Amino acid sequence: MDSIFYLSIGIITVILLGCFVLFAKFYHKVEQGHVMIINTLRAEPEVTFTGGIVYPIIHKKEMMEISLKTIEINRLGKDGLICQDNIRADIKVTFFIRVNKTTEDVLKVAQAVGCVRASNQQTLESLFSAKFAEALKTVGKSMDFVELYQARDRFRDDIIRQIGDDLSGYVLEDAAIDYIEQTALDKLDGQNILDAQGIKKITELTAIENIRTNELIRDEQMRIKKKDVETREAILELERQQADAESRQGREVSSVRAREQAETQKVQSEEFTKSELARLQSEQLVMVQQENTTREKEVAENNRKRAVAIEEERVTRARQLEVVDREREVALQTIEKEKAIEVQKKAIADVVRERIVVERTVAEQEEAIKEVRVVAEADRLKKSVVIAAEAQAEEKMVLTVKAAEASERSAKHRAAQDLTAADAALKVAERGAEAQKRDAEGKEAELAAPGLASARVMIASSEAILKQGAAEAEAMRLRMHAEAAGVEQMGLAHAAVKSADAAATATHGDAEAQVIQARFEAESKGLAQKFEAMSAMSQETRAHEEFRMQLEMANQQINKGIDAQTLIAKDQAEVLGKALQNAKIDIVGGEGDYFERFVKALSIGKGIDATVEKSRTLQMGLKDHLSGERDMVGDLRGLIGALGSSSGELQNLTVSALLAKVGRDGTAQQQQALQSLLATFQPALDAPRAN
Repeated sequence: MDSIFYLSIGIITVILLGCFVLFAKFYHKVEQGHVMIINTLRAEPEVTFTGGIVYPIIHKKEMMEISLKTIEINRLGKDGLICQDNIRADIKVTFFIRVNKTTEDVLKVAQAVGCVRASNQQTLESLFSAKFAEALKTVGKSMDFVELYQARDRFRDDIIRQIGDDLSGYVLEDAAIDYIEQTALDKLDGQNILDAQGIKKITELTAIENIRTNELIRDEQMRIKKKDVETREAILELERQQADAESRQGREVSSVRAREQAETQKVQSEEFTKSELARLQSEQLVMVQQENTTREKEVAENNRKRAVAIEEERVTRARQLEVVDREREVALQTIEKEKAIEVQKKAIADVVRERIVVERTVAEQEEAIKEVRVVAEADRLKKSVVIAAEAQAEEKMVLTVKAAEASERSAKHRAAQDLTAADAALKVAERGAEAQKRDAEGKEAELAAPGLASARVMIASSEAILKQGAAEAEAMRLRMHAEAAGVEQMGLAHAAVKSADAAATATHGDAEAQVIQARFEAESKGLAQKFEAMSAMSQETRAHEEFRMQLEMANQQINKGIDAQTLIAKDQAEVLGKALQNAKIDIVGGEGDYFERFVKALSIGKGIDATVEKSRTLQMGLKDHLSGERDMVGDLRGLIGALGSSSGELQNLTVSALLAKVGRDGTAQQQQALQSLLATFQPALDAPRAN
């Protein structure tokens, strides 16, 4: 029963597989752009665009291509397209055609043309070239050439509309105008009436366009020439105006130049008089300035000598203080070195003593261990008599425990001994390092002693001077007291003074050494803290600190400049005091430049006196005024009174204008004063002429 069941299943499976194989064998797929026609036993064949089953013998299949095809129509030369205006046009039009994708149209094309010839290019051209050419000629004849050229879209749509939809199963997709242009005249037939009319139309149109083009060209040339003539006329007119302006400007320049020359000669004559007077005054001022310069050089030389002497004295004192400080530093370093050596020796002795104590303690511990072992041995022997077996075990246990305890104690003692020795060695090494450090510091201080001594001398110069003065005063007081006490007490007082000086010197040296050491330690700590603080500062804070230090430096420089100006002012005051020691002068107010003003005023007065004294012209002109017969102030007041009260008028007057104004507008008294003044200068003016 089971075998029949399985057999039936196998048969069914084989049948299904056979059906599937037959279906795959007989089923045919259709590619895109193709259609399959199956001739069956029925009256109408089947049309499929996707695929179908084709049984052999009873069915027949045919494939037809329904993709898009192109048909190109060319009308060139004498076969060109005739337009409505009888102008022939060369044209190329491409038509896009395909089999309509419907069952009826496919069967119509298959029955009329055949499946194989339906997509053949030659077949398509033979079928539709005449129809398309006729439609092209019909539409072209209804439009002018220009309209045909410009309205291509309408021309194409009219062609498609003229062809229509009745194409025996085919459908026109689109039409494209590839090329359209007027046919050349040499290819037209003059004997053809249509071509003759076209030639006439073309000739008329081209003639009109040529005439219009020629007119435009000539108009352009005429306008250019006219513009050139107008431009030339304007240029000539501008050149004429330029020549007139230049000639007029030349005349004006000549007249102005002549006036300027006359005025220049007049001004030169006036300025010559002023320059002579200025030259005399400048010579006088130069002489006075030379005298002042000589006097200032002498004062400066004296000041320099005094400054040099003071500086030499300071250098001498600084060198002496440097020698004293260096000797004191060497002595202090020697004492410190000896102290360090003694401390190291004492430390070594302490280490040796501690080592002996440790060794004695170790020996005592070893003796105690031996004693304990002896007692344990006696106890063991005593107990072994009581119980032999237990004694044997107890013996082993006691030996083990005691041996461990002894080893532990011995190890502890050895560890304590090693620790003590290590501590002693560490202390010795530390003492040695400290001694080497002190020795290095002493050498470093000895090498740096000159530089440090110079710095200490500069810092303590003022204190040393004060202390020296105090010591001298104290010595003077003691000396006076000793002289008053008598000759007998002189020796004792002298000895006491020497002892006191020695003690004071020693105390003073120790105090100075401590102060210097404390100051240097404080400075080093301060510098370290300052550097740490500066390293922790931000960029802005560091810039602020540098700015503050620059301000301090500038303040110090300004203070030194003020001190120098004070010394200069003091020296000037001494010079002025010596110069005016016997003079009676009332001084009211005054600033820091009073000395310069006074010297300037004195120089001007001396210059005027020297000018009058050395000039014969001025002496002869001012003879009456110098002898006291006439008043110079009164004469000048009378002359100035004739000029009016306006300060602007006085500023704008020259010497010649002043004399002319007084002679013209002055009163009789003022004119008489002017004549008297001129009469006074007349002999001085006549003297050079006589020579």
